[in-house]
Amino acid sequence: MNPDVTEFIETVKLSWQAKICTHLRDVVHKAIPDVVERIQYKKPHFLKNGKYAAVISTSKDAVSFTIFNTQGLALPEDMFDGPPERKTVKLKKDQVVDFDQLFSWVTLASHSL
Repeated sequence: MNPDVTEFIETVKLSWQAKICTHLRDVVHKAIPDVVERIQYKKPHFLKNGKYAAVISTSKDAVSFTIFNTQGLALPEDMFDGPPERKTVKLKKDQVVDFDQLFSWVTLASHSL
């Protein structure tokens, strides 16, 4: 694990956002065992074979999680935004998050990277 990503999560101001970031990081590492992580554009990026697999970012009221290589995946339209090749979900405070489902989608999306 990249210490810069650890530092990013540790410096997230809102504890609920830091907790979600930690869970998302774990999801990516479980879904993509050989993932490479780095800070790029001031947020954690996760790569497989040099290609983007996922990104975590925070805003005032949400944690955004982008999954790349999503064309062909059946993702809920009411949950995700973005073009066919990458989809973003915004996770809010007190929202129930199905991390197992996110794991499945990251696994499927990253399979062909």
